Amino acid sequence: MRQPTIRDVAERAGVSKSLVSLVLRGSGQVRPEKRDAVLQAVRELGYRPNAAARTLSERRSRTVGVLLHDLRNPWFVELLDGLNSLLHTAGLHMLLSDARLGRRAGHDVAEPFLDLGVDGLVVVGTLPDPAGLARVAERLPVVVAGAREPVLPGVDVVAGDDEQGARLAVEHLIGLGHRRIAHVGGHGAVSELRRNGYASALAAHGLEQLVERGDLTEEGGYRATVRLLSRPDRPTAVFAVNDMTAVGVLTAAAELGLNVPRDVSVAGYDNTSISRLRHVWLTTADNAGHEVGRRAARCLLERFEGQAGAGRIQLTAPHLEVRGTTGRCPATAGEDVRDRSPNEPRGH
Repeated sequence: MRQPTIRDVAERAGVSKSLVSLVLRGSGQVRPEKRDAVLQAVRELGYRPNAAARTLSERRSRTVGVLLHDLRNPWFVELLDGLNSLLHTAGLHMLLSDARLGRRAGHDVAEPFLDLGVDGLVVVGTLPDPAGLARVAERLPVVVAGAREPVLPGVDVVAGDDEQGARLAVEHLIGLGHRRIAHVGGHGAVSELRRNGYASALAAHGLEQLVERGDLTEEGGYRATVRLLSRPDRPTAVFAVNDMTAVGVLTAAAELGLNVPRDVSVAGYDNTSISRLRHVWLTTADNAGHEVGRRAARCLLERFEGQAGAGRIQLTAPHLEVRGTTGRCPATAGEDVRDRSPNEPRGH
C-alpha cells in the first residue's frame, strides 16, 4: 500500500504543500483554521514525514536536546508534554538528559548535545552554569523553559508569571479573612519571585510577613511548617512555594492535630497532578505548564526558521484553582484555635 505523501495531505486539506510544511514545522504564521485542516488531514491519512530524507535534504538531525533540571518535579512533566506535542507535530524528536547526573559526575551538562548533533536545545528549569550554556547558545538555538535565569544573549526564556500567581493565592487567603499568612519559600529566582508576590499582596493590605525557608521538597515543607505551627502566634494560613512543599505543610498540620482547612488553610503553587489527587485536593496557583512547554517549542521552531533575533522573555498568565484546603479564617468563623495544644510532631 502506497504511503501518503505531503502532496496527499495538501490535497485533502485544500492547501498548498508549502503551507503543510509550515504546519509540520510548527510555524506560528499559519491561521488556526488552516492548521486544524492540515492536522486533520495528517490524522486521516496517517501521514508520517520521511525523517531520513528530510535529514539529508535539510542537513538537520530532526532532534532537539532537552536538559531537565530535576526529574522529580511533577510540574516539569506537564511542561514536557506541552513541549513534545508541538515538536512531534513538527517531525522533531526529543533527546532527554538529567542535568543532576551530569553535575554529580563533574561533566559539562549542555555541551554533550553538540556532539550528538541536535538542532536545538531546550533547558527545563534552572541550571547552575550559565557560562556553559552561553557557549552552547553561540552554536545552536537555545530556549530556557520554566525558569527565569539565566538571561543570555539570543536565548528565549518562557515561564509563568510567578509574582502574579503568588499574589492570586495570597489575595484568595486574605479574602477568606486570614491575616496571619505564612510563606514556606524555596531557593532560586522563581522562588524569589513567588516570595515577592506574597510580600506585595500582604503589603497592599498592611499585613506582616512570616517566612520560613524550605527547599522545594515535601520534607522541607514539613520541617518549616512544624516551626511555623509551633509558634504561640501561629498562622491561620500557609502559602507554599510549590505543591511538593504544600504536601509537607499538610502532613505537618495533620501531625500537629490541626484540621485543614478548619484550623489552618493551605495553598500551593503549580497545579501539579499531586494537587489534584482526591485525598490532597489542594488549592493552588496554576502556572500553565503545558502552555509554557508549547510556547518554548514555538520559540525554538521560530529560531529554526530564522525569525527570532534577540532573546525574549515570555510569561504565561497564571490562574488559581480553589479546592478543599482553603477556608474561612477560624477567628472570622467564630472559632479561635490559638489556645489549642497541638500534638507532638514526628521525630526527625
